Amino acid sequence: MRPTISIRGQKLKISDEMSKDCLSILYNTCVCTEGVTKRLAEKNDFVIFLFTLMTSKKTFLQTATLIEDILGVKKEMIRLDEVPNLSSLVSNFDQQQLANFCRILAVTISEMDTGNDDKHTLLAKNAQQKKSLSLGPSAAEINQAALLSIPGFVERLCKLATRKVSESTGTASFLQELEEWYTWLDNALVLDALMRVANEESEHNQASIVFPPPGASEENGLPHTSARTQLPQSMKIMHEIMYKLEVLYVLCVLLMGRQRNQVHRMIAEFKLIPGLNNLFDKLIWRKHSASALVLHGHNQNCDCSPDITLKIQFLRLLQSFSDHHENKYLLLNNQELNELSAISLKANIPEVEAVLNTDRSLVCDGKRGLLTRLLQVMKKEPAESSFRFWQARAVESFLRGTTSYADQMFLLKRGLLEHILYCIVDSECKSRDVLQSYFDLLGELMKFNVDAFKRFNKYINTDAKFQVFLKQINSSLVDSNMLVRCVTLSLDRFENQVDMKVAEVLSECRLLAYISQVPTQMSFLFRLINIIHVQTLTQENVSCLNTSLVILMLARRKERLPLYLRLLQRMEHSKKYPGFLLNNFHNLLRFWQQHYLHKDKDSTCLENSSCISFSYWKETVSILLNPDRQSPSALVSYIEEPYMDIDRDFTEE
Repeated sequence: MRPTISIRGQKLKISDEMSKDCLSILYNTCVCTEGVTKRLAEKNDFVIFLFTLMTSKKTFLQTATLIEDILGVKKEMIRLDEVPNLSSLVSNFDQQQLANFCRILAVTISEMDTGNDDKHTLLAKNAQQKKSLSLGPSAAEINQAALLSIPGFVERLCKLATRKVSESTGTASFLQELEEWYTWLDNALVLDALMRVANEESEHNQASIVFPPPGASEENGLPHTSARTQLPQSMKIMHEIMYKLEVLYVLCVLLMGRQRNQVHRMIAEFKLIPGLNNLFDKLIWRKHSASALVLHGHNQNCDCSPDITLKIQFLRLLQSFSDHHENKYLLLNNQELNELSAISLKANIPEVEAVLNTDRSLVCDGKRGLLTRLLQVMKKEPAESSFRFWQARAVESFLRGTTSYADQMFLLKRGLLEHILYCIVDSECKSRDVLQSYFDLLGELMKFNVDAFKRFNKYINTDAKFQVFLKQINSSLVDSNMLVRCVTLSLDRFENQVDMKVAEVLSECRLLAYISQVPTQMSFLFRLINIIHVQTLTQENVSCLNTSLVILMLARRKERLPLYLRLLQRMEHSKKYPGFLLNNFHNLLRFWQQHYLHKDKDSTCLENSSCISFSYWKETVSILLNPDRQSPSALVSYIEEPYMDIDRDFTEE
């Protein structure tokens, strides 16, 4: 493949056909012989060389497939900036090649051990971040920067992601590509799915013959040439879905990377969101037959199904796009943006600045924006659907950040609160992931919003319903604590307002009445502290620590902090285990200081979501950690000397 023999001073040029044969031998050796792929992966110069073979269309697919397999087992991530003429290579890809290249990019721009998984402990993540700071940017970050420096790269990805099926590659070239795949990977699951769908359709429509045998003619009963090369529509759709999957994944990773703002700006400029909105009904959430969904050997609800994976990747992209970014309003159309302005005007509150700053030429067009379309399919989703989690996360990300009354009312008017309560109470949802996403969404939807609490009370209109709701909350506080926090914060704000509407809600709402009771708050506080420990803190359950702090900060505002600490001490004694809870809480707060005082983003999120200044968070933690045993607001004042255990090291065990 890379000869060193010189003939008359010139290097011997290897033909594409010979390169294809070499690639074929290499690939089959990797498949059949254990350890070959790993040995090839160790040869970094060889892996880099493989990229140069993708300049030829004849060897592109074989090369891409081999690279993908090698990168899948490579211990150290390849650096794209070491690939010769990377910019020229990528710029010369046609759209079909670029879509396939995204499969390789998915491996090169994702952190090999991200530490972003909710199951990773924060101790481990903090240690990894300290290590990363000393080492500089990771290979994945370097690769992301290398791709973003390629002129027109993001624009081309946006065009691929929003391309309609009718605009995709012509039938003849697609057939040629499928034949390449067929001879190269005769067991490929993707091809298996494509071929099976095509055969199903050709049984119903004799005009669809995908691969006529060589030398076939009219005499042996095949249709006319024009009909013989006609591609079934479902195969075109499946082909486009497979492309869009990879492209959306790459865009999603770039949106969460260091250059997030740059990527956001480009994605908005190249109209990714309006383009996806136009594809929503016909491709992303299209109506389809069950047979068109499923890969061989998988069932209809399997997450490996291309249709299902596309939907999940689409929802993840929306979540990343909306999360704490003012570009989220591009998910609406002009009419819906006007509706937000009208809501603010009617409530006599200032319009959201981000709404006023939204470039109206970049928003969704058509009768409905992308957010509204998502709400519509969300409300129709079957109870057992795996999409519910991702749908709720995508909508919740639209509400995250500084609470916006207009945003909440926009969603409330579309029946979102009633839908969530139906799922939690009437369908008695059992999935923990779905429950958590619905509780988080409900909290963001109701926070500080009197109208939302009125709607809640109207729906949960019997004690029986309320008891089912409480049972769901208490079944797992890790899942429901964000709702508990939002209701606690709302109660505190309502109690300090002089307004007839607010007074009416305070007197009638079962949920506010329940949370207002000190025994209820103490029960939540005790359990929230008890279910977490420094060694087991993750991104998922650290919210329990912050919710317990919110309860104590609001108690401090009312000068009731010593009372709450004394009650916690009594609850410890009633469990016959004095000191176990307050020692644990002391260690958790010490970790809190280490974790949050060095992370700007997290502290901003805490401040925005609670409407409590971060300085008040820090002061409250400092007061609780005061070593003076005479202080009535210090934890050590409530831990008896024989049971004191507050100086543990935070080491990852």
